[in-house]
Amino acid sequence: MEYGKSEYPVERAQYGEGITISDEGTYPDRLHHHVALKRDLEARHITMIAIGGAIGTGLIIGTGAALAAAGPASIFIAYTIMGVIVFLVMCALGEMATWLPTGKNFAGYASRFCDPALGFSLGYTYLFKYLITTPNQLTAAALVIQYWCPRDRVNPGAFIAVFLVVIIFINYFGVRVFGELEFWLSSIKVLVIVGLIILSLILALGGGPDHDRKGFRYWNNPGAFKESHGSGSWGRFLGVWSSMVTAVFAYLGTELVGVTVGEAQNPRKVIPRAIKLTFFRILFFYCISVLLLGMIVPYNSPQLVFANKQASNAAASPFVVAISISGIKVLPGFLNGCFLIFTFSASNSDLYIGTRTLYGLALDGKAPKFFAYTDKRGVPYWSLAFCSTFCLIAFLNVSDDSRTVFLYFVNLVTIFGLLTWISILVTHIFFVRARKAQGIFKDSMAFTAPLGVYGSYGALVFCIIIAFTKNFTVFIPSPSTYGNFDYKNFITGYLGIPLYIIMIFGYKLIMRSKMVRPHAADFYSGKQEIDDQEAEFLRQKAEKKAMKGDRGGKLYRLISWLF
Repeated sequence: MEYGKSEYPVERAQYGEGITISDEGTYPDRLHHHVALKRDLEARHITMIAIGGAIGTGLIIGTGAALAAAGPASIFIAYTIMGVIVFLVMCALGEMATWLPTGKNFAGYASRFCDPALGFSLGYTYLFKYLITTPNQLTAAALVIQYWCPRDRVNPGAFIAVFLVVIIFINYFGVRVFGELEFWLSSIKVLVIVGLIILSLILALGGGPDHDRKGFRYWNNPGAFKESHGSGSWGRFLGVWSSMVTAVFAYLGTELVGVTVGEAQNPRKVIPRAIKLTFFRILFFYCISVLLLGMIVPYNSPQLVFANKQASNAAASPFVVAISISGIKVLPGFLNGCFLIFTFSASNSDLYIGTRTLYGLALDGKAPKFFAYTDKRGVPYWSLAFCSTFCLIAFLNVSDDSRTVFLYFVNLVTIFGLLTWISILVTHIFFVRARKAQGIFKDSMAFTAPLGVYGSYGALVFCIIIAFTKNFTVFIPSPSTYGNFDYKNFITGYLGIPLYIIMIFGYKLIMRSKMVRPHAADFYSGKQEIDDQEAEFLRQKAEKKAMKGDRGGKLYRLISWLF
């Protein structure tokens, strides 16, 4: 390969104009079309989007099912271990994203540093995940409203239609509108979680209406570990492992910061900071939340069992169960409003991620090129239209019979997410090997993973094991199946793995792609353009700061750090 040349299209976008000129004639027949994203996401947008992606109904609602199935110690162990694994995935992604922050996201890195076939499979795996998740979040938002307005009064399809129109308009108005809205919605998420943590601590210390100082009482009776799918030590281990699977679903979405790098201002400073702080926030929000939750709700509580049978509204939250046990009457309705914000924010960001993933595939030459066309605001309108149209499958949930079928598709989301993490880790291993072979060392990198390639190897082993065992319950006989094999959950739980492998080898057979050799990996095409953009942005920022001074700067930095 000739130095500086690449088979990959290179983005050349200016901050102000958002116009791309493709390298090597990637779009020779339609150069009047824009094919560039706008770098309009500020540092505070990126940071809060990264946090918001890690906080959702998986924490507020999903922890209840995990607690009832495995006990408080199991979920604390599982969420802590998965938090570390997620951090390693984020660091691996951050090292690549800060070197070359383009709009092709991590599928582009896989194509560039590992194998185009992996980039193809990873890109479509991630796209499938969000084509399923977005309508599911729209459905969840409609179910939350049923807390106030039952389905026999207003059909949920009406609310789904309203939410769908709103998130399409938000995404169509440009990334700056999206980033500003997600900044405030994520801020609300943070405040709600902090409030719940403080309330849980107060209840554990006896500050509730019942004045019952619970402490770690429930860790002794009924116990810290619940035997699940077995007895003795084996049953307790399976309880912990089943909680690992639940934790994976809760943490899915933290990698979305890798999708935003193509629209981030000063990405080489913003992305590492977002990744580093997200680690502490994940451990704070998740680990402390589940620890306190296990202190104030026994895993055998009848109210918790009832909550697990409810829809995705306040009645389903274990925190509401804790509030009810302590005798507080007012908060469930307020929390339900917060859950509505959570689900709406999730559907909005999921549509954004799906759109940018399809855009990245088109930019990398692995989807029809018109999906890379953008308007003057930098919005990939054809990609947005396609992903928005796919959201119409949310109306399957209007019918109770169709909802059952749709839930099986939701089972695919976890395996798609795990395969995404696996691909990111594999790509990082190849990336590190290639940069060392080409003499690119840490002193020339804006950010490197703290544990290096060894952290990626360790996280990769964990993710692979979880991927193959995530639906292990289908292999264990239970009274509900009467000895019959649960083939429906088996198929939907593992379908993603053969699909992922078929896409890799199918692409290699058809396109004759080859694995990228370390000395041939392209580290430089497009990098100079991004360096120039960053230098120009920093120059303009310095000029503005010199003109306006630092009024309120220290206070803003303190508030932004706390958030």
